[in-house]
Amino acid sequence: MSDTKIALVTGGSRGLGKNMAQHLAQKGLDVLLTYHSQQAEAEAVVGEITALGQKAAALQLDASNVASFDAFFEQVKTTLRGTFDADGFDFLINNAGTGLYAPIADTTEAQFDEIVNIHFKGPYFLTQKALPLLRDGGGIVNISSGLTRMANNMSSAYASAKTALETLTRYQAKELGARRIRVNTVAPGAIETDFGGGRTRDNKEVNAHIASLTTLGRVGLPTDIGPVVAFLCTPDAYWIDAQRIEVSGGQAL
Repeated sequence: MSDTKIALVTGGSRGLGKNMAQHLAQKGLDVLLTYHSQQAEAEAVVGEITALGQKAAALQLDASNVASFDAFFEQVKTTLRGTFDADGFDFLINNAGTGLYAPIADTTEAQFDEIVNIHFKGPYFLTQKALPLLRDGGGIVNISSGLTRMANNMSSAYASAKTALETLTRYQAKELGARRIRVNTVAPGAIETDFGGGRTRDNKEVNAHIASLTTLGRVGLPTDIGPVVAFLCTPDAYWIDAQRIEVSGGQAL
C-alpha cells in the first residue's frame, strides 16, 4: 500500500476546486477529484496532476444528492484500490457548490432547497459517509464564503447555508478530535471564476466595486485560495483546528 497522502476534492474540475487540486499535487499529495457534468475538464485536471508526478482520478458526483452517496463511495473504494493502491484517503475538501443571486422577496422554495442541499446537507452527509474511509490523522476543509461575515444584497440563502457549514465545522472538529482529524473552514472573498455565471469576473462594474472595498486593491483569483487549502493538508498546519480562515484580501473591513 502507498503511504502518499490522498485528498478528495469535490467540484475539482474548474475554478477554486481545480486550483486546490493543483496545489495539493504540488505539495506531494495524490488527488481524487469529483465533477458534476464537466468530465473533459476534470480529466484535463487529472492529466495536469499526473504530469506533476502524482496519482489522480476523477469521479462523477452530484454533491447535492444524498441518495447517491453510497454508490459514490463504492466507486471511491474501487478507485482507491485500482489507481492509488490505498484503502482510504486522508483529506476531504468540501468545495462543490453553485451560486444564487436573488433578494429574499423573490427566492423560491426550490432555489432555497437547492442551495441548502449542495452547501450544507450535502457536505454534512458526504462527510458522514466518508468517515469510514477517512484515515486517522487527516483532515477536512469546508469551503465557506466571506459573505457569512459581510452581508450583501441577494445572497441570503447562500450565505445562510454557508453559515450553517461553518457551525458544522466546529462540531466536526469536536467529534473527530479523538481521531486526530482536524476540521477547518476556508472562507474566500469575491473571486474571479465562472461561479454564479462569472458575475465577479465578467461584470466590470461589480469587479471594480469589489476591488475598491478590498485593502489589497483587487478581486481575488483562484490561485489566492488553492495554496491555503493545500497548506491546511500538510503537517505544517497540524495545530490549526476548528478555525474559520477568511481569504479575502481584506475585503469590506
